[in-house]
Amino acid sequence: MSTKKTVSIMVPCYNEEENVVAISEALVAQMEALPQYDYEILFIDNCSTDNTRPLLRQICAKNKKIKAIFNVKNFGQFNSPVYGMCQTTGDCTISICADFQDPVELIPTFLKYWEEGYQIVHGVKTSSKESRIMYRLRSIYYKLIKKYSTVEQIEHFTGFGLYDKSFIDVLRNLKDPTPFIRGIVAELGGKRKEIPYEQPQRRAGKTHNNWYSLYDAAMLSFTSYTKIGLRMATFLGAGVAFASLLVALVYLILKLCNWQNFVAGTAPIVIGMFFLGAVQLIFLGIIGEYILSMNQRIMNRPLVVEQERINFEEDNEAEG
Repeated sequence: MSTKKTVSIMVPCYNEEENVVAISEALVAQMEALPQYDYEILFIDNCSTDNTRPLLRQICAKNKKIKAIFNVKNFGQFNSPVYGMCQTTGDCTISICADFQDPVELIPTFLKYWEEGYQIVHGVKTSSKESRIMYRLRSIYYKLIKKYSTVEQIEHFTGFGLYDKSFIDVLRNLKDPTPFIRGIVAELGGKRKEIPYEQPQRRAGKTHNNWYSLYDAAMLSFTSYTKIGLRMATFLGAGVAFASLLVALVYLILKLCNWQNFVAGTAPIVIGMFFLGAVQLIFLGIIGEYILSMNQRIMNRPLVVEQERINFEEDNEAEG
């Protein structure tokens, strides 16, 4: 019976036909260079519409240490990776993207610090070759969330890292239908080590992130870990009410002092109506985001629904 520690590597993918073969080869080569560890590689496919799944079948057929889970549909950029991490069986789990923007070469460094006692060893981007503008915008977003969050937040952390089995058990027991791994690591993670790295460009293909998905990620962290939206509504409402009272008093005094000649007109009324209407709509939208987040959690739906598993036969036989 092997006494080696097992390292699980979880790779979420969606329409990555140009990358899955190359990333599987790179990961196998990296782990074969670390003979002191046994390993398993788990691909979780979020209902790709290209040639990703046939390629994954071929990869799994050639190497029984490579497993795959096919989701019945696309369950989003957060649910699928967390679910995949919960299906691993190793002493630690490394989450890494299929597009090579998470450097495979950092795996030995992650394992080194894990052996030193860190429960979480994760990468933190210091710069990005993909898009400087997006990196700057993300920097502003991270600083705002960090400033107003009720828990500690990690800047430029995408989920790329190593997680000890004890933290994976926390994820399994969390039962959060809308998990946000960055916030969970900051809030519930144990002793952790940050590893800086420069994010390279995608090896091939196009990114699947767009403004809508980025907004979705921003609002999930915003509603999960900050109260600033609701507090802003309260404070701004109180401020506008106080300002309106002052304006009303000024107009009353001017009217009383110059009753015949002072005409207020309708412009202030129209401007005030449009301003207050805009403020109300903005904060109705913010409150709606909080309610949406609450509604998703109350429904308590599963993270994903599986369509198929590949190379899990040995695990099933062991359980039987």
